[in-house]
Amino acid sequence: MKARMRMRRALCSFALALLLLAGCVWSGAAQVSTDQCSWRGSGLTHQSHVRDVEQVYLRCSEGSLEWLYPTGAVIVNLRPNTDPLLTPKHAQMVCLRPRPGSSGASVYLWRDGELTLLLSEEDQAAGRQRCFTLQQQRALFIEATAHTDISKRVTAFQYQLINGETGDQPYSPTAPCRPCTDEQILMAVCTSDFVVRGSIQVIEQADDDEEDQASLVVLSSRVYRQKKRVFVPAGGGTRASSRWTGHVKVPRKCGLRIEQGVEFLFTGSVMFGEAWLGCAPRYKDFLQVYHSAMEAGSNPCHIDTD
Repeated sequence: MKARMRMRRALCSFALALLLLAGCVWSGAAQVSTDQCSWRGSGLTHQSHVRDVEQVYLRCSEGSLEWLYPTGAVIVNLRPNTDPLLTPKHAQMVCLRPRPGSSGASVYLWRDGELTLLLSEEDQAAGRQRCFTLQQQRALFIEATAHTDISKRVTAFQYQLINGETGDQPYSPTAPCRPCTDEQILMAVCTSDFVVRGSIQVIEQADDDEEDQASLVVLSSRVYRQKKRVFVPAGGGTRASSRWTGHVKVPRKCGLRIEQGVEFLFTGSVMFGEAWLGCAPRYKDFLQVYHSAMEAGSNPCHIDTD
């Protein structure tokens, strides 16, 4: 069985290499995204004289792909908008989130002529999320799975660009649990999707089908920055409210606990509408790091700590 899988991947890699060497010339019947963020295609439009592999180019930081009745394969070239603040140490990563019921194809990473399985049909059915470093992997190879019946199948997922560190898969149940360095804390303040000062009110355990995740209910006294309003005025108040509340997801294995009367500086990313925890030092510890960097002239950005 393993030998058969290796042979299959080798053949796919060879076919993909031939396609790329051929200059990626494809038929006018190929389906291309018009908004450069999302793509929707159908295997029902396939014709016998048209190449089995289509090229798709996505040039946004987030979007989606939907492939109805998958046939043959699709190469997805990712060219998201880049952030000039990012460096190789603070790498760009792309995360994929399968849509419920996604099936009909397997998703591979392509690099240097090699294919690595990223999402199998089983992974998609289980709703498993996967992330990879954009600098190392810029193309996805989505191969339709052979089936004997003709029932409707749709391969669909969302993608989103996030900031992370090379070699990690942050903001997911597989993320490593370790304290952030002083440098990481300062950079998180500059680049995170949300930066808030507050305390943990409740730790909500996830449902059985998401046992790797927990959710922190955070009561915030100060929202420095946020994306997509994951923190809202507490008690349904106005935007001028002095208290904000929100849910922040974290891998359960990190073992966070409620510390009464302790404030933290919560930072992280918003992925698919959900806030995921990044660095979260105690606020008093953050102040020491921040003011030391200010005195040394090494602080990358400024926030009001008064």
